[in-house]
Amino acid sequence: MGDIKQAAVIGAGVMGAGIAAHLANAGVPVVLLDVVSDGPGGRSAIAEGAVARMLKTEPAPFMTRRAASLVTPGNIDDHLGRLADADLIIEAVIEDLEIKQALYRRVDEARKTGSIVSSNTSTLALAKLTAGLPDGFRRDFLITHFFNPPRYMRLLELVAGPDTRSDAVATVRDFADRRLGKGVVMCHDTPGFIANRIGAFWMQCAVVEALDREITVEEADAIMSRPVGVPKTGVFGLIDLVGLDLMPRVDASLAAHLAPDDAYHSIRRDLPLLNKLIAEGYTGRKGKGGFYRLNTDGGGRVKEAIDLTTGDYHPAAKVALECLAASKAGGLRALVAHEDKGGGYAWAVLSKTLAYAASLVPEIADDLHAVDRAMQLGYNWADGPFALIDRMGADYFAERLAAEGRDVPPLLADAVESGGFYQRDKAHDRYLMAGGAHADIVRDEGVLLLADVKRMAEPLVHNSSASLWDLGDGVACFEVHTKMNTIDAGVLTLLQKSLGIVAKGHKAMVIYNEGDNFSVGVNLGLALFAANIAAWPMVEGLLSQGQQTYKALKYAPFPVIGAPSGMALGGGCEILLHCDGIEAHAESYIGLVEAGVGIVPGWGGCKELLARLAADPKRPRGPMPPVAAAFETIGMAKVAKSAIEARELGFLRRGDGIIFNRERLLAAAKARALALADGYRPPAPTELSLPGPSGRAALTMALGDLRRKGAATEHDMVVAGELAEVLTGGDSADHIEPMGEDVVLDLERAALMRLIRTAPTLARMEHTLATGKPLRN
Repeated sequence: MGDIKQAAVIGAGVMGAGIAAHLANAGVPVVLLDVVSDGPGGRSAIAEGAVARMLKTEPAPFMTRRAASLVTPGNIDDHLGRLADADLIIEAVIEDLEIKQALYRRVDEARKTGSIVSSNTSTLALAKLTAGLPDGFRRDFLITHFFNPPRYMRLLELVAGPDTRSDAVATVRDFADRRLGKGVVMCHDTPGFIANRIGAFWMQCAVVEALDREITVEEADAIMSRPVGVPKTGVFGLIDLVGLDLMPRVDASLAAHLAPDDAYHSIRRDLPLLNKLIAEGYTGRKGKGGFYRLNTDGGGRVKEAIDLTTGDYHPAAKVALECLAASKAGGLRALVAHEDKGGGYAWAVLSKTLAYAASLVPEIADDLHAVDRAMQLGYNWADGPFALIDRMGADYFAERLAAEGRDVPPLLADAVESGGFYQRDKAHDRYLMAGGAHADIVRDEGVLLLADVKRMAEPLVHNSSASLWDLGDGVACFEVHTKMNTIDAGVLTLLQKSLGIVAKGHKAMVIYNEGDNFSVGVNLGLALFAANIAAWPMVEGLLSQGQQTYKALKYAPFPVIGAPSGMALGGGCEILLHCDGIEAHAESYIGLVEAGVGIVPGWGGCKELLARLAADPKRPRGPMPPVAAAFETIGMAKVAKSAIEARELGFLRRGDGIIFNRERLLAAAKARALALADGYRPPAPTELSLPGPSGRAALTMALGDLRRKGAATEHDMVVAGELAEVLTGGDSADHIEPMGEDVVLDLERAALMRLIRTAPTLARMEHTLATGKPLRN
């Protein structure tokens, strides 16, 4: 299996540029080419402009601005020779067969022998793309279908042709998995592959059924979202997100390429309202709005939804259908069985979509588990179509289809006989194969999921907030499982207890969970409640408990590795700062955000960030540079937009790992913990050289400048003043006399207790809880 050290992308549109950016995120130098520009800016202006736009785009295609330096823009007339250095060449040009084949002939002349060429097509068959091309090109060619945006969407559909060499497939699969963090799903060479074949059917069906049943946009999205295990955008919100203009293009492509008897033809129709919206520039979030829009007339911000009958907008209404209440208590079957219009809509859409999916295996993939995985990774469904049928009951689903005179797909009939598509118990996790047999779900080498551990064992200790699990080989895993993995007294209590358990019977511990976020910090609602009733001993008690627990974590007699993914904010960030090492998912968003709610970090975040910044050999030396850097990072509530940026801010040490594939994160953390376990000794007590009053005076002067420029509010000045007091060590600090960390902990606690008693801080906390956004007061 070869290695991919350099790459090239041809086509600098949204997808091609995004793919190039993500290759650069992975540290791969990449050439980005497009056609010659005949406008201002030079012959390579199209590719150069794409890179410039991505540096301004949110969410950011680049994990750090430095990654952009790995992208070299060019054009296909002047710079095609650069392909000779590329190990992987990805084509992402317009979906036109003649244009692609003409390009492939030019690429074949310029590339080096053995380089791999792929297309990002989502509509054209590999057999057509390679027809008439040289044998050597066909052996090196495959399809790599990324999903948009390439950095964030985990699915990569991989299609190999009958002539594609197996080692090329293995190289791309391994590279996409380990370096790019993708969940790779092998697909057959069929129209739309897996995810878009089913996803387009689902969206088309959902829109048509809403029109026919007089279901509002708001009602459709309330049903086709969390009750089904679909993101909260639902279906109309999803169309707005990806762009209304994409739907007709995907529809036309599928209609042109699918067999005449395919069920997709029975649900598609012309949608005049959709065409009208596109024509008027209502293409979704990238345009003036779509099925939803934000009305800012009069200075307000009112979310509006469109009336599917009249085409007029109205304020988006709250949905109160009985079927939704029923689904909370009775699950998916209760939703589709309910007799109100919402239940009828849910059954109509799901029954057609899921039956269609069941009819497509093995046409689109070798097995149903690949189909479920593609929908989970590509459309962010909690469960794929076959797992959804199991939630509903395969027997119920088949019997209801039959009762309505509809076909029962053979695979569904097999599932009824076998008791479902999946068999899950402590020993096995299996899926149904054609013919009725079941096969084990096998994880790739190097993949370790806590979900598998939890299925096979009981926790070593647990409470309602957290659990401790045995990962084997002497490593334990501490898991937080509160809402959004907030830190409360229960988490701290169990963490203290877990430290004792691990010390007696294990070598090391990992802190990790498989929620959307590692931890968003302290449970702000509980803290605000205590503050509002002036329960100051309760607040200070939680502060002291957190400080003592995190300090015990830091000086435990065994190594502790933090393994974050998603947000690690406030107290969640502070846990990581007290670990011996961090193995971070690349999509980790780490920060000390307390200033945004009017307080300062109180569980050791200030002193630990200071210590890391001071110890970094690549940063300026002396007592003031780490203080200034920490003051800016904490005072501005900076959150790293990737693990790479977290390293630049000092939250990660230079020796900490960054893992692109989240499914490999726990295994990497466990391996790191075991590597540190032999001969482990806790770190020496932290001592800091802090500048004291002179340093605080320097920071105060800088604050004054910000205030005069209008960049800091009145309460910003108060919070920043308290932060300056903590970071400079208070009145007794002298940079020639190292200060112990307990003194800084005392300063943190005192500053936080002063701030939380102020009305502006309480207002900030209340506003953040209510809106999820900071208040500038």
